[in-house]
Amino acid sequence: MPALPLLTRAQRTPLIVAGVVVFHALLLWAFQHGLIHRAFEVIVATELIADLTQPEPLKPPPPPKVEPKPTPKANTPLPALLPSPVPVAAPVPVEPVSTAAPSANSPVVAAPASPVVTQAPPVVAAPPAPVKVELPSSDAQYLQNPKPAYPALSKRMGEQGKVVVHVLIGADGLPQKAEIKQSSGFDRLDKAAMATVMAWKYVPGKRGGVPEAMWFNVPINFVLE
Repeated sequence: MPALPLLTRAQRTPLIVAGVVVFHALLLWAFQHGLIHRAFEVIVATELIADLTQPEPLKPPPPPKVEPKPTPKANTPLPALLPSPVPVAAPVPVEPVSTAAPSANSPVVAAPASPVVTQAPPVVAAPPAPVKVELPSSDAQYLQNPKPAYPALSKRMGEQGKVVVHVLIGADGLPQKAEIKQSSGFDRLDKAAMATVMAWKYVPGKRGGVPEAMWFNVPINFVLE
């Protein structure tokens, strides 16, 4: 018997439907005519038709052959493109740490003291030396300043006292202006002291050896003998 050609799904569907219809028609006819024993033959014929119409299952394609990679021989040199091996440092032996408790007679080893880092004190600049200041003077002998004149009326009236005159002495040693800082209590004595101070000459005051104008207090004593 020649092999039936494979049918597509669209071609098999009408044949299956026709077979089912024929099967039901034959089964009905068998019941009507008492031909039950022929039903088996019809079922078998239907199954054969179904088997013939079903396509054979497709076999999976064989897996591709994988060729094993050739293993390099021991004497085969490595390719030039491979990176050079990184040297690995030799492991440092670690001494085992004893966990046993020290005995009472075992010597005690003191841990080495950590070095103490001392910082040098900050360098502080020395303060500048104070500038030497020399006050004016009126006692130099070469100045030849006369004694203050005692007012005759003050002598007759018994007026006496101390007058302090605040005088500004220039860099040339001459008085520029004056004022009464402490009064004697008598106007005639105060005026006599002002006239005397403005007529004197002075040694000018100096700052760092350089003469400059300075204020100076000149005391004048009026005492009756």
